[in-house]
Amino acid sequence: MTGTKKFIIDFDSTFTKVEALDILGEISLKDDPSKEEKLKSIKDITDQGMEGKLTFRESLIQRVEILNANKDQISELISVLMKKVSDSFTRNKEFLLENREDIYIISNGFKDFVVPIVTSFGIKPENVFANEFEYDESGKITGFNKKNPLSQNNGKPDTIKRLNLSGDIYVIGDGYTDYEIKASGVANKFYAFTENIHRPSVSSKADHIAPSLDEILYVNKLNKKFSYPKSRINVLLLENVHPIGVELMKAEGYNVEVISSALSEDELAEKIKKVSVLGIRSKTQVTKKVLENANRLISIGAFCIGTNQIDLETCQEKGIAVFNAPFSNTRSVVELAIAEIIFLMRGMVDKTTSMHQGKWDKSANGSFEIRGKKLGIIGYGNIGSQLSVLAENMGLNVYYYDVIERLALGNATKVDSLDELLESCDVISLHVDGRKENDLLIDKEKIAKMKKGAYLINLSRGHVVDVAALREALTSGHLAGAGIDVFPKEPKNNSEPFESELKGLPNTILTPHIGGSTLEAQQNIAQFVPGKIIEYINTGNTYNSVNFPNIQLPFLHDAHRLIHIHLNEPGIMARINKILADYDINIVGQYLKTNEKIGYVITDIDKAYSSKVIDELKAINGTIRFRVLY
Repeated sequence: MTGTKKFIIDFDSTFTKVEALDILGEISLKDDPSKEEKLKSIKDITDQGMEGKLTFRESLIQRVEILNANKDQISELISVLMKKVSDSFTRNKEFLLENREDIYIISNGFKDFVVPIVTSFGIKPENVFANEFEYDESGKITGFNKKNPLSQNNGKPDTIKRLNLSGDIYVIGDGYTDYEIKASGVANKFYAFTENIHRPSVSSKADHIAPSLDEILYVNKLNKKFSYPKSRINVLLLENVHPIGVELMKAEGYNVEVISSALSEDELAEKIKKVSVLGIRSKTQVTKKVLENANRLISIGAFCIGTNQIDLETCQEKGIAVFNAPFSNTRSVVELAIAEIIFLMRGMVDKTTSMHQGKWDKSANGSFEIRGKKLGIIGYGNIGSQLSVLAENMGLNVYYYDVIERLALGNATKVDSLDELLESCDVISLHVDGRKENDLLIDKEKIAKMKKGAYLINLSRGHVVDVAALREALTSGHLAGAGIDVFPKEPKNNSEPFESELKGLPNTILTPHIGGSTLEAQQNIAQFVPGKIIEYINTGNTYNSVNFPNIQLPFLHDAHRLIHIHLNEPGIMARINKILADYDINIVGQYLKTNEKIGYVITDIDKAYSSKVIDELKAINGTIRFRVLY
């Protein structure tokens, strides 16, 4: 890049996420009784200066006077700022180091803290221009060097003019003083950097709004690490995904939009057109119609266990990898099941309702211990098996039925048929997945086979139980109670009313699909699912994908990685390799996995490639999607 493009980068709120003088104020004023008032004044003065409402010289004088800081506090400030470097600068440290000759930091901040931060990223100290504090004999900051051009109005343009730089000059910053560089005619372009703060008055004057450094490198064709800028990956998160998940996606550099509720099919079909990554929970239906509009979609994250709300087959056909969280909320669901077993067998639902109505009904009628009772678990997967262990520890005798052969844990007993389980157990707890075969698994006939006075718990899927038949069994007294957390039709958000035939029935617990809704579970899910999606985008790893062949690979260094998703047809690998051989490209490593529908090939090559190679690989008959990672 040497000699062609020079990058002028601001420090406060650009290279770092914060305004350094604001942080210094936190440190120097920590014991000041007027701390909050003074900190607010510093911030207000900073904003006025950045937006051009106050001259820079005046804003600097006012802030330094309020700070009342000393030299010893600068080292503490540096320690804090080291942890506050902007995420996209941290991601692109290699670029900063490789192009250190052409990168300049020109800041209205102070060399005392700017130099230690930026030089740790490879920036040359002689390429750093900033203000300088003045100290008295005791080390107290008394002011700043007023002869330094950067302490004066229009200081940045004047500094650049003195450098007499050759080539194109691009400015990256978030403040009005950065715009002034372009306005003065000494820079070719001004990029308004909005990763940390968006100032509309500044962005409106920019040549390009840059949500991250990735975006700037991409438009200038300088990004060697990723073939596509993370700032152009649009993420849509629905249904109140936990803030941890939101922050992880933002920290990766993606554009993230959050909507608290589910969307209808038509709404999502329209919204999905510009989305690269979709995050949902259980209410959003990702149908074939929605996916037909999803031409940019790379991956879907189900922030829950189930994926039956997603058309996985169409996702395969379009090369969209789907990830879920199969283990993250297991404990939460199990604890709710245990709680409901106890509540139902003690008649707690009716008793607490009566108490709220002023009725005192002290009686042991219909109230039982759970010890020694038979618990029947339908579905012995992650949740069912863990419920088995906890229930046995509480004294229940555990029996289970599953269509898949599963090893019994503890003293649990596997039964050979669903009917046998229903006929013999005091409590039936459902923990099956959402496949079509489970639709109305517990219908009128099956409910009739249950022991008279038994209890039914459904924390799995709403369509598994015939609600009308369950109502009839509860009203007739055939069943003594039920705990239902999932329903065939559920409100899209908390504003919609809940309607069900089960409302008002005796000894019936109704909960709004909260089996996995604990803070612990949502945090676990919010960390797990974004991690898998980010890993897939960055490395091509598909481990834990529910619809792609699973491949797990390390991040690749000093090579290029090509991802080819295709229909599972013979000969495609040979065609890929022939094209690479025709262009004399050596393969460092190659990995292929298939399932019944698609093949997934990762090829690592050790040399640069031409666009013709990519065009030919994309043109292979049967190709679904092709990606170049780096």
